Amino acid sequence: MKKLLNRLYADYLMPSRMAEYEALLLKAAQAGYRQLSVRSFYREVHAGEDPGKVLVHRHDIDSDLRTARKMFDLEVKHGVQASYYFRLSTLDYGFMREIEAAGGEASYHYEEVATYAKRHRLRCGDSVRERFPEIREMFVRNFTRIREQLGMQMATVASHGDFANRRLKVINHELLRDEQLRRRCGIECESYDTELLRHFDLYISDRPYPVYYYPISPFAALGQHERICFLTHPVQWETNWLESTRCNLQRLAEEVAWHR
Repeated sequence: MKKLLNRLYADYLMPSRMAEYEALLLKAAQAGYRQLSVRSFYREVHAGEDPGKVLVHRHDIDSDLRTARKMFDLEVKHGVQASYYFRLSTLDYGFMREIEAAGGEASYHYEEVATYAKRHRLRCGDSVRERFPEIREMFVRNFTRIREQLGMQMATVASHGDFANRRLKVINHELLRDEQLRRRCGIECESYDTELLRHFDLYISDRPYPVYYYPISPFAALGQHERICFLTHPVQWETNWLESTRCNLQRLAEEVAWHR
């Protein structure tokens, strides 16, 4: 019951945390941190450069474009660059171009493994992996279409985590362990690559109410760690009744269809 009440509060009653997010941007700047996108940070460390004190912002746009735009407006206001990863269901090419024009990064939050498993009602991880050649072609089609519509190359991508991935114990990232696939698409880095993550002193992700951050608050991390990656999801920062209801109903429908 407590878990359900917390979910209801997070989805429908939680006050906006936009002021908290702006306070973080300001505190990081005052502490001397450069605030970068995943792409910019990766290219620096890949070239052997020392990035110094950095706070790398990664936004996974699972849902709620409205709040994502509010976060972007605050970043523009304070000269912050960030990476925004869009699912097929949240693609907004106009917004993506605005992000790129402001010096940030807009790219793909892919989930072909989970999508394929749900569509074909596959309930065994090994059965999914056997279909990887077909799923990779599905990824290439989606990636190419987005790149063409966006009108620019996407250098990094980020795997989306779905309930199907957790049940099957097959993460979407497994798909991009294929170097040939990366070369075909021109992908330099996946956001969960060890080659990227090893350069961070600390990786923080937001969490739903009442936790908010894991493993620690980014406010506490500033000054204690020099290279920080901060993953956020707009839905964790402001309630959006319509979007939350849509996502909850969609998740329920997918669960029912998958087990039918």
